[in-house]
Order: sequence, then structure tokens, then C-alpha cells
Amino acid sequence: MGQAVVGVLVALAAWALTARQSVGWSAGYGAFAVVAPAMLFARGMARLHAPGQSGAAMLSFFGWEAVKIVLTIALLAAAPRLVPGLSWLALLAGMVVTMKMYWVALLVWRPGVLKPTVKEKS
Repeated sequence: MGQAVVGVLVALAAWALTARQSVGWSAGYGAFAVVAPAMLFARGMARLHAPGQSGAAMLSFFGWEAVKIVLTIALLAAAPRLVPGLSWLALLAGMVVTMKMYWVALLVWRPGVLKPTVKEKS
């Protein structure tokens, strides 16, 4: 959800900064090329596996990750045909900013995750 919101904001900012609608659509499509595969990945991974089947869970993870990568590449390959006046720089900016939302989410929703643990000396 956070990635989708950031993607829309990046697209609107690109449009506002350049005053070119095609740049906004390019940035939005770049965000879409990140969000759509990630949503499919999350949906696929949401299926529960029985306890003790770590091998199946790991195989599922790698399988859905492969689907995510292939879908992203397919979306990028289709971009010149789907986005009139495509700006590759704006598309890349939309992708990068949207992908970096993972780090913001980690810092905001799980602030203790990135902090190193220090053992106290006895």
C-alpha cells in the first residue's frame, strides 16, 4: 500500500516539476512496474504452509520471486508501446523511489529491526 501511495506521489511530482504529462505517466508506469509484481508476490506468499515444511516455503519464495522478476521485465519491455512519449529517466526514477519504500517502511513500522544489538559485558 505504501509503495502505491509513493508511486502516485512520484508521478504527480514528476508531472508538476516538468509540466509534461508524459513524464508523469512515465514515472507512474515505473512505479506500477514495481507495485504490481510486488502485490502478486505478496499474494502468492500469503498462502500458508504447514509447520515443518520449510523446504516448500523456501521453494514457494523463490518461485514467486522469479515470477516477480519476469513480470517486472515484461512490464519494462512493454513500456515503449504502452506509454506515449516515454521518458526512461522518469520511469527509472519512479521505479527507484517506489522500491526504496521498503526501507522507509522498515524504519517507520519496525524501528528496532535495523538497530544492531550490543551485548553488555558482565
